[in-house]
Amino acid sequence: MADNISEIFSEFQDFINEDQDIREDIRLIVRDLEQRAREILAILQNVHQPDGLKNTSSLCEASRSKLSQVHDCFRALESKLPKDQYYRFNDHWRFVMQRLCFLAAFVVFLEDEHLITRNECAEMLGVQVVRQKGFHIDLEDYLMGLLQLATELSRLSVNAVASCDYARPMKIAKFVAELDSGFRLLNLKNDSLRKRFDGLKYDLKKVEEVVYDLSIRGLRPQEPAASSNNTDPVVEQSACSDSTA
Repeated sequence: MADNISEIFSEFQDFINEDQDIREDIRLIVRDLEQRAREILAILQNVHQPDGLKNTSSLCEASRSKLSQVHDCFRALESKLPKDQYYRFNDHWRFVMQRLCFLAAFVVFLEDEHLITRNECAEMLGVQVVRQKGFHIDLEDYLMGLLQLATELSRLSVNAVASCDYARPMKIAKFVAELDSGFRLLNLKNDSLRKRFDGLKYDLKKVEEVVYDLSIRGLRPQEPAASSNNTDPVVEQSACSDSTA
């Protein structure tokens, strides 16, 4: 009897040791992913600088180059996972995946001012969308990334005004409002995603306040009349022009 019990618990220990080895390998790869995410974020944070919006193209290009480097990390991560064990270990990379989804979404918005799709995000990160095809983006991680994007855009709307880019807050306000409407179509349960979504209304409010301040100061860009040959937005009064006069 004693020998039988000893054999059983010895097998348990083998399983525990194997599990710990897998988790340690995963932690090392995730640490590399986190470092790369920090580097990309550091690049994109330059957009908040006074002249940052003028360098959007170069910042996005540098960020895309860095994002392509995470492909190898995800391939290495997939190679360490036992078959069909994604959700057993995904707590290790969940937060960095959400951060990378946010960074990819931020790059796409800065480039084309549209919402990144889950397929686009997966392509940029070098992973799959469908679970059966391999290492994939969990839907919740993708949605969390979009909510992080809203927070970053609310900050950008303020800094855009400081850079005398009065049209951008209008675009951001429209985008965040549409994002809010989209999330309201989802029947979110009382979990971390729901709690994070509750913060979206504050991001939207912040952007709307920026638009309101521009409006009452006469700095809100006006669309030209249809018959006008001038295709550039007209600003009623430019504080920047006054300061440089």
